[in-house]
Amino acid sequence: MSRVRLTESRIETLEPRKAPYDVRDATLKGFGIRVLPSGSKRYFIHSQHEGRRLWKTVGNADSISLAEARRRATELLAAIRSDAAPILPEEKLFEAVAEEVFSHYSQHWKPGTIKVNRNYLGNTILPRFRGRNIADIGKQDVQRWFASLRATPVAADRSMPILSVIMRQAEIYGYRPEGSNPCVGIRRYRRKGRERFLSWPELRRLGTLLHSHDARHPLPAAFIRLLLLTGCRKDEIRTLQWLDYREGCLFLRDSKTGPRTVWLSSPARAVLNDLPRRGKWLFPSPRSPRPVSSTVFETFWSRVREEAGIADVRLHDLRHTYASIAIMQGETVTTVARLLGHNDAQTTLKYAHLSDTSVREAADALADILGEG
Repeated sequence: MSRVRLTESRIETLEPRKAPYDVRDATLKGFGIRVLPSGSKRYFIHSQHEGRRLWKTVGNADSISLAEARRRATELLAAIRSDAAPILPEEKLFEAVAEEVFSHYSQHWKPGTIKVNRNYLGNTILPRFRGRNIADIGKQDVQRWFASLRATPVAADRSMPILSVIMRQAEIYGYRPEGSNPCVGIRRYRRKGRERFLSWPELRRLGTLLHSHDARHPLPAAFIRLLLLTGCRKDEIRTLQWLDYREGCLFLRDSKTGPRTVWLSSPARAVLNDLPRRGKWLFPSPRSPRPVSSTVFETFWSRVREEAGIADVRLHDLRHTYASIAIMQGETVTTVARLLGHNDAQTTLKYAHLSDTSVREAADALADILGEG
């Protein structure tokens, strides 16, 4: 953060960068100008008062002169230091900035993610920060909010990244000081993992049951097999089109982490090759030109897992099982991360503790499943 004597000519030479940056005035302490990536420039004041850091926008450089901005800044800084409680310009309430962020930043989130994030915003974030000027929210405020969610650690951990995005974007928009994100450095809650891996007997029972359902429920049975044999997420398989299956691979158009390629084993290809081709979808809905509803597969899975004695196993746990088998067969964490479509291999490390005994059991179990059809 540079400090120079601001002049009209110097301000004109300030060029935008990829990230916003501040230039402090060497003449008036607490006064400066922020240059945004868009090229817009905003005068601001930044001061400490009674232990609180105050950040206020004075005005846009294209609407007021430097002399006027410095005059306003001088009055505001004097009023703050004398406890005159001035009416400060361009107060940005947290909820207004949050809505601005959701409107502009949502292009980075998938529709389902936006829906979930809005729920956390409305239920856990806004009740605490609504009505606050976003520039006045400090690290202690965020720490107290996070501590208040101790009884619901999942909600706390999922809400924190959303709040962090709002605060980071507020800096970019010029509503907060540079590098002031109050969420940085706050540690998440430690939660017991929900990962569930199918054991050898469980895999064997599941394979037998899927074989028994093939005649009456061929599509749901194939869906379950593909989850287990590819490690894909539910919607990645449910929304597959035949155009996505070629050259022995699945070319996912829009997975959770973006487009990716899934390399298929011969058993997985056999499952796909046995599916009837009726239209563009692998799992077409009989009532609409869309893929079959996820409810159909959830209902089928609820029945099968009860029959197999694995009532606590979720469909997503088949992905965990796939990953655990790969790790136990000697694949590296980096390789398994690519198989699963993880952007960060750290996400895959939770599978690395599995034992050699389980390797042999799980490998035999998969062979049994494939042998059962």
